[in-house]
Amino acid sequence: MAGEDCVRKRQSGSTTTSKTPENEETQRRPEGERSFQNSSNGRVDVDHVITRKMQLIAEAEQLKPAFMKEVDSHFTEFVNNLVAKSALLDSSSSASLFPASCSEKELLKAKTLRAPPEHGKVFTARRSLLDELFEVSHIRTIYHMFIALLIVFILSTLLVDFIDEGRLVLGFDLLVFVFGKFPVVFCTWLCMFCATVIVPYNLFVRWAQGYCSSSRRAIRSLCYGMLFTLFQTAGLGLGPTYVAVSYALPPASRFIVILEQVRLVMKAHSFIRENVPRVLCSVKDKSSTVPIPRISQYLYFLFAPTLIYRDNYPRNPTIRWGYVATKFAQVLGSLFYAYYIFVRLCIPQFRNSSQETFNLRGLVLCIFNSILPGVLILFLVFFAFLHCWLNAFAEMLRFADRMFYKDWWNSTSYANYYRTWNVVVHDWLYYYAYRDFLWFFGKKFKAAAMLSVFTVSAAVHEYVLSICFGFFYPVLFCLFMCFGMVFNFILNDRRKGPIWNVIMWTSLFLGQGVIICLYSQEWYARHYCPVENPTFLDYLKPRSWSCHMKM
Repeated sequence: MAGEDCVRKRQSGSTTTSKTPENEETQRRPEGERSFQNSSNGRVDVDHVITRKMQLIAEAEQLKPAFMKEVDSHFTEFVNNLVAKSALLDSSSSASLFPASCSEKELLKAKTLRAPPEHGKVFTARRSLLDELFEVSHIRTIYHMFIALLIVFILSTLLVDFIDEGRLVLGFDLLVFVFGKFPVVFCTWLCMFCATVIVPYNLFVRWAQGYCSSSRRAIRSLCYGMLFTLFQTAGLGLGPTYVAVSYALPPASRFIVILEQVRLVMKAHSFIRENVPRVLCSVKDKSSTVPIPRISQYLYFLFAPTLIYRDNYPRNPTIRWGYVATKFAQVLGSLFYAYYIFVRLCIPQFRNSSQETFNLRGLVLCIFNSILPGVLILFLVFFAFLHCWLNAFAEMLRFADRMFYKDWWNSTSYANYYRTWNVVVHDWLYYYAYRDFLWFFGKKFKAAAMLSVFTVSAAVHEYVLSICFGFFYPVLFCLFMCFGMVFNFILNDRRKGPIWNVIMWTSLFLGQGVIICLYSQEWYARHYCPVENPTFLDYLKPRSWSCHMKM
């Protein structure tokens, strides 16, 4: 009996252990799966699948904020650690440059020297921000919306012309006019470019080669500096301006000449500014070789999409010619986009308003009606030049640093907007205007340095518009120096809330409306109210004020 009981217990135990894994697996399954398995009987329960899918989506949506918050905290911690390491690196490098054994006199002498080029802007391989954002389907849809708006402008223009003329009018008279006299433009640019290649480089080479053995280094440097300044002011400054005015170039052709003039002046200054301290340091260290860049390096810099000279830049291994063709096609598309904006939104409005009597109501309506075309032109200038044009040349030159702009649209302060809208020009102003001003006058005059940078930038912008439009009407200069300076201090970097981004965009919209309205009124006023024998003062006095009174 005892043996039979043991046999029965072992059999029951083996039976129990053989069923345990299946039971545990069944218990581990979710309740929904067990019910699904029991109720389906081999057939798919669609309602259950949909319900389960909706539950998973709801759980994912609940987890998304926590996940994004966790990612943001980790990213912020990473950036803070990177900044801390950079600060430690700067302090260690400065400690190695100025050891504790140096005397105060040596430290003062070292501080008076200009910072070498490697202490300035650091170039690194990186893509443009829009190229990264366009990989996101939501951002790419905004790009598609602008293309759809262009199609609407084209259809509107074609339909109106067909109704008025009884046929399709496919002429582009406005584009032909504004880009007229192109052979003169090309010859002027070729002369400017060749002069920039020959004169600054040869002046620097001759100065550098004879500086070490010269007994009167200060006089030699002063003479060559005066020759370079003469070339900058007379050769690149007055020459192209004289051609643009004397040949009566149309507006877009003048823009090409004057903008190339400003670009070459800035590049020539950067080349001299970056290489002269290197020669001085080599002479001070009694080096046997003089660091003179090769002509090929200087030529590459003249075409490269940067205004900061370096002997070498980060380069990409290959050229994507399809990418180059796409960017040039987008530039051409932006040009036609601007054409239809002027044809449909600007010319009809200002052609009629310029013949009406001036009043405050008309001016206010003009400004607000000009906001839409002004903002669209702003977007087109940014996209066509700062993104497409610069990226096309960067790709052809295998120039790897594509940070020509930052996320200026997220700015909550005008200080950040000025830094991120045009990084190429900002870098030049920061290193060669702002920092050199502080080096010359001392770090106590930061406000004066900022004011000088604003003044230079505003004056150059107004100079470009005055030469290109053919009249002096300092609207942009006043906006820069008055509202721009005020907003730069009021909307500073301490303003971080979303409301400040709204305020920044609102003021930017209004500013674009004021610029388009006032400059367009002045353009048509000078067309409808010409002066037979204009004097120099006639070019300075606003014609739009008196023209309305006469009419």
